[in-house]
Amino acid sequence: MSSQIVTAGTVITMDPGHPRAQAVAVTDGRIAAVGSLDECRAACPDAEVVDTGVAALLPGFVEPHSHPVMSGVATQQPARSIAPWVASSWAEVEAIIADAIATTNPATPLLFAGFDALLHGRPSPKADELDRIFGDRIAVITDNSGHGAYFTTALIKRNGWDVTAPPDPVGGHFGRNPDGSLNGQAFETPAIMSIAAPVMAQIGGNPLASAAQYYAWMARGGYTSTSDMTYDRAIKPAYEALAAAPSCPLRISMWEMSTSQGFADPESFAAGEALLVKRGVKLWTDGSPWIGNIAISFPYLSNDTTRDAGIDPAVAGGVGSMNYTREQLDATLDQAAPAGWQMSFHANGDLAIDLALDAYEAALHRHNLIGTDHRWRLEHLGAGTRAQFERAAALGVYVSMAPFQYYFWGDLLDGKLFDHEHGSRWQAFGDAVAAGAVVSLHNDGSVSPPTPLLNIQTAVSRRTRAGTVHGPEQAISLDAALRAHTIDAARTLHREDLVGSISVGKLADFTELTGDPYTVEPAALAEQVQVSGTWLSGKRIDLEAFLGAVNGIDTDAHAHLNDTAHRTCC
Repeated sequence: MSSQIVTAGTVITMDPGHPRAQAVAVTDGRIAAVGSLDECRAACPDAEVVDTGVAALLPGFVEPHSHPVMSGVATQQPARSIAPWVASSWAEVEAIIADAIATTNPATPLLFAGFDALLHGRPSPKADELDRIFGDRIAVITDNSGHGAYFTTALIKRNGWDVTAPPDPVGGHFGRNPDGSLNGQAFETPAIMSIAAPVMAQIGGNPLASAAQYYAWMARGGYTSTSDMTYDRAIKPAYEALAAAPSCPLRISMWEMSTSQGFADPESFAAGEALLVKRGVKLWTDGSPWIGNIAISFPYLSNDTTRDAGIDPAVAGGVGSMNYTREQLDATLDQAAPAGWQMSFHANGDLAIDLALDAYEAALHRHNLIGTDHRWRLEHLGAGTRAQFERAAALGVYVSMAPFQYYFWGDLLDGKLFDHEHGSRWQAFGDAVAAGAVVSLHNDGSVSPPTPLLNIQTAVSRRTRAGTVHGPEQAISLDAALRAHTIDAARTLHREDLVGSISVGKLADFTELTGDPYTVEPAALAEQVQVSGTWLSGKRIDLEAFLGAVNGIDTDAHAHLNDTAHRTCC
């Protein structure tokens, strides 16, 4: 047996029975003892002592809602990111576009990921405007929310859609001119798929290496476990290849899209369930608050902010933003529930959350799952209310919340997009925790950067990127926020038996921090504490070895990833 004892300034275990320790003994990748150095030596007398030299060792952070492979393919070269944390203004976006036009073969389509009308300060583009920028080149810009795509007339003509415009697919729609012709916009996954797939297939590059870069970015943020909330079987070989690479930094739990054929079928992976496992089925009840297609009972405000973002309060929001009827949700649940899958519904608006909870409650009764440990999930819950969180808790539904929505957009939500009553309490962490729900936090890559420490800071301080505070009563304790990115996030993934706390018998997955989170100012946590490394199964991750190994893999075997990268969606 291979054993070692790992020490740090302090070990924060997230195990309430033994919250602090000095050392952790590891045998064959699992935790054999937790306690003082002497206690660990007694448990593993022949073990080598490895002093990390860091201030704090925590269980590896868990990201319960992400899209790691496709986030890499869709945002790394040869695709180009224009997300607000890469290009903070439209002028910076234009500079990235100009460089791409100048340095790319004119026959090669262009793809840009991360446009945000609110943070870039201008409406979502249509074909006529994009034509002035790109001329007769095929180009696609995807919305940072994952719920929109914008494209040139050259793409419309190539597809023959200037002659016969396609009908709207179920669960998605195209923007149209008054005569019914396409205006260069598409919304929701089925419509976006038809736009971006051919472009992704033609832009070239090494998609597996791009995915590996996103893995590495997540590891640098401190993540050791994550999920793919839009799993598609076409990307299974990529996950297998990445898991087999030396020093692979992430464990992945997968939710297959309900739009996939055979979404209720079982799935297995050569890497084994500790690294790769299918957990459930995912769908979207509504869209994104940033493009005006979430199902809410209260109106968007009419002002320069919403006008500049192209959001019309007269038509935005409301029941018209539902992506599915109740009957369609029931049909999906009736197919997935008997197979034992953990369901996951994207729901931002309060009407969408009600729809999801109604469908869940009825299906749980139909399939005799009330009172069982089903752990069906709701995702994002931007406009969630205390009553909805209480109802979720009573049904055994877990809630995964999105601090990044508040951090990046909080100053717009309160008084610009919505009135103070609704905007100030967006992402109501306090209500969710007080309701007794199992709460996790997520980044939803690539919708926001993989920054768990910033998520924790945001949930504890309610401080936005500009440093302002809205709805301070919705802040939660540091302990609750840390749990939401460790043990409670692991519970959300049905992985708490393996990860989420530093406890005997679990896998030795750790995150190294340069400071003790409990000793710094909560509002400055992400500034005063950094991640210095991660461990998986008792081995410190070597990202250079991982990236080097992936770069050496035959790219032809994974070229098809470009065909599916458009399916990344929150």
